[in-house]
Amino acid sequence: MTPARGDHEARRTEVSEAVWRVLSTRGFEGLTLRAVAAEMGATTGLLTHYFPSKKALVAHALDVLDRRSLARPRRLAPADGGPPPPEGLARLRAALLDVLPLDAPGRAGNRIWVGSWDVALADPELSEAHAARYARARGLLTECVETARRLGELPAGPPAAEVAAAAQAFVLGLVVQALFAPAEFPARRQTELLDAYLAQLTAGAGAGGRAGGVAGEGAGAGASSA
Repeated sequence: MTPARGDHEARRTEVSEAVWRVLSTRGFEGLTLRAVAAEMGATTGLLTHYFPSKKALVAHALDVLDRRSLARPRRLAPADGGPPPPEGLARLRAALLDVLPLDAPGRAGNRIWVGSWDVALADPELSEAHAARYARARGLLTECVETARRLGELPAGPPAAEVAAAAQAFVLGLVVQALFAPAEFPARRQTELLDAYLAQLTAGAGAGGRAGGVAGEGAGAGASSA
């Protein structure tokens, strides 16, 4: 008898939670059908109904990681019934801060992301999916740069997409340094380095722009929230 759709979705959610717990404790190198089944208290035979191969399981794990990253609380997220969040440079800064391992959940999530790179690079389809995720993130950063220029917070210069790509590269490099040398790159230093990078971007902005004020006011808030 075919399970009802509600039962199927509930079981798939249960599987996804078990996949996440395995990733959190063992990383991608420990992600196997046997490990997920043991986490669920189920048989590997049940899991093959959802994942006929290790590749299918890894693809699902990457999707789980992506969805959890998108669903986590964000800086400058609009509050219910409150005013819309700031745009432009403030939003760019918040988006970049959201990437950094500033607290325990951020460190755990980033460790899993970095661990996924090797897995994704080994398979063309998974690699393409990863590239699409980073391209989507660059799209958001590009919108922030364009708005910041329109508001006079950033000067005219290279195409906004190029500025966004450089900002993404900077923050991902900082992620790696912070993961490998957490004592050298605590949350406060990560925030300071990001603000110094943004200050370089804002050099030459119109006198009426709010670039300096946004970075200066946000520095303490970013560090204290970690």
